[in-house]
Amino acid sequence: MGVRRARRRVAGAMLSSILRGMAAGAAGTTALNAVTYLDMVWRGRPASSTPEKTVETLSEKTGLPVPGDEQQRGNRVSGLGPLMGLLTGVCVGAGYGALRGLGWRPSVPVAGLVTGVAAMAGSSAPMTLLGITDPREWSAADWASDIVPHLAYGLVTAGTYAATTS
Repeated sequence: MGVRRARRRVAGAMLSSILRGMAAGAAGTTALNAVTYLDMVWRGRPASSTPEKTVETLSEKTGLPVPGDEQQRGNRVSGLGPLMGLLTGVCVGAGYGALRGLGWRPSVPVAGLVTGVAAMAGSSAPMTLLGITDPREWSAADWASDIVPHLAYGLVTAGTYAATTS
């Protein structure tokens, strides 16, 4: 009986850690979006079209069409792109929570850097594999507009998680 109770306690602690990571990842995603929008305002640049291109490419490659007439389809693609980014942020946060649950205990700045890089890889790698973007061809401004928001994501995710830990 004691072993079963101990297993439930460990599983409950891990689930709690993952859920806190997911919430922290959502907060980090909000920070990433805010920094991205501030960059758009500051530099007068347009929003990236890569999220929508990713939805279109995935739709083509999987044979799963986005339903609706032309206008509805366009609106759905416009909504699905950012939702994929939110999903990435929450999933990276869940991974961060799982690592914390397994005993990983870096400082917030180190955790923020690692988590930001993981989120950047989690968003850029699929787009690169799909042929939507190629980081080898990015300019310094392109890199900055991707790195800075992802670092904000990482730091806010790590900081939010730390704030939820007793």
